[in-house]
Amino acid sequence: MSTIIIGGAGFIGSKLTRCFLEQGQHVLVIDNLCRGRREFLDALPCRQQLTFIQADASDAQAVLKICAEYHTRFPVAAVWHMAANSDIPAGIADASVDLRDTFMTTYAVLEAMKKLGLKKLAFASSSAVYGDHGPDVPLREDSGPFLPISNYGAMKLASEALISAAAESWLDQAWIFRFPNVVGVPATHGVILDFVRKLKAAPGRLDVLGNGTQQKAYLHADELVEAMLFIADNAKERINLYNIGPDDAGCRVADIAAAVVERVSPGAKILFGREGRGWVGDVPKFRYCVDKAAKLGWKPRFSSLEAVRRAIDEIAHQEGPL
Repeated sequence: MSTIIIGGAGFIGSKLTRCFLEQGQHVLVIDNLCRGRREFLDALPCRQQLTFIQADASDAQAVLKICAEYHTRFPVAAVWHMAANSDIPAGIADASVDLRDTFMTTYAVLEAMKKLGLKKLAFASSSAVYGDHGPDVPLREDSGPFLPISNYGAMKLASEALISAAAESWLDQAWIFRFPNVVGVPATHGVILDFVRKLKAAPGRLDVLGNGTQQKAYLHADELVEAMLFIADNAKERINLYNIGPDDAGCRVADIAAAVVERVSPGAKILFGREGRGWVGDVPKFRYCVDKAAKLGWKPRFSSLEAVRRAIDEIAHQEGPL
């Protein structure tokens, strides 16, 4: 048995790659290394079972050629599509970024799968598909209307629609995972990494985008991978759509800033902005409903704040001393 992971050298993808390798599977990773890092894969066990190809996953012909050659050697059971543009402000500034890296990667992967007869797909989606409904509306998988406020969220939602259409005609089974904010290592982006690096550059002050009242659910990356694998093993519908996250109200950016300062540069002054959101396209407050995953049998061990505190220690260690 083998698995293809698109974006398998990234933050989440490399952890997923490790899990499949440890299960004894052969794994093909396709990644353009825009966010992913080759060293994330170099540290993995069972390297002899891993094939890595650096390529643009939005190029349908390239994806087909790579997957076809691999499939002849190691028959593929499923494809995991983890690749996307994770820089929301960059996608706001230039819509072609998300069109290419978030949507066209999905199109290219589905086209290759259809031609090769690969009929099981797991897809990393996002809470960004919901849009801004405020903190008092629990976001359920069937909540609507879906009105994303970033190009990233729009292209994730469009990707979900494309997968749904494929399931109507040829795709046997799909798992769509809507992520909350995910923290941990190897960190490539995100609020904690941003704060740690700001304090390394200027240990006496921490400038925060927004007024610090932004409040969201946070999940540790290790638990996200556990959840995805559990759902893929236990959810048996044709399309399996799940929110993944903690069952709490999340934690505030102000609390994260304070915890990072305490860990990295005690006594540093925290300077907040005036806006209630960090940037255009940022959903300042939302609350997930994770009842569906809980009913299936999965719950996280860590609350949002516990996940954040664990990730702060990990990222501070990753980035080294001031």
